[in-house]
Amino acid sequence: QVQLVESGGGLVQAGDSLRLSCAASGRTFSSSAMGWLRQAPGKEREFVALISPSGGSTNYADSVKGRFTVSRDNGKNAVYLQMNSLSPEDTAVYYCAAFDYTYYSGYAAPRGIKYRGQGTQVTVSS
Repeated sequence: QVQLVESGGGLVQAGDSLRLSCAASGRTFSSSAMGWLRQAPGKEREFVALISPSGGSTNYADSVKGRFTVSRDNGKNAVYLQMNSLSPEDTAVYYCAAFDYTYYSGYAAPRGIKYRGQGTQVTVSS
């Protein structure tokens, strides 16, 4: 089992950057695809980004491509989400997650969620 704790959320202005961190515990971290989900007020939870166990493959939602970067440090059992050029549409609770995954067209892609954290709030003001 993997336990996940997010940090780094906060209130920022449009155009700012923010870096989220996720501390993971559990023996299976280095063999797990990790990433991020988010849920905006009144909306369904949505996929944001995924990184393969080795870190060699990443996958992003179209809405964040080119602005967000997911990374991991298996030595520290940590996952990160660097968010640049934030807009009010990025306001949401962000969840760290461990994914079931497969490879599709050469990229690691999520098939389901195995675990997720409690979330951290990101608010972007205009």
